[in-house]
Amino acid sequence: MVVEKLVIMLLNADPDRPATLGAPFFQAAVGAAMDLDVEVHFAGPTIQLLRPGTAEHLYPGADRSKTVYGFMQDAHQAGARFFGCSQAMTAFGLDPADTIPEFDGAEGGAAFLSAAGGADTLTLTY
Repeated sequence: MVVEKLVIMLLNADPDRPATLGAPFFQAAVGAAMDLDVEVHFAGPTIQLLRPGTAEHLYPGADRSKTVYGFMQDAHQAGARFFGCSQAMTAFGLDPADTIPEFDGAEGGAAFLSAAGGADTLTLTY
């Protein structure tokens, strides 16, 4: 199988446990650098990372050298696209107009399943 697309679902990662938040964005940046089409889908509590001021204050490592938002920016600048679950956005009171600049749009569950189901797609969940 030749992988052309990387889809990452952030569901079990948790802003209350910042150590769970570095690897997904690092993998997204690496995938984009490998010229893969990269989508990162935020669901559940991770939707809060799309709220300005949240990820900027979280550090995935003890050395506190780079914020979660810094990792997110690296991934987005490399070409990864960020999508928020529309149901999670409603549940957590996040309006699409009040998101970080890297936010690429809200999508429902069907969009994730469609993106994740391709024969040339690698799907990771965190």
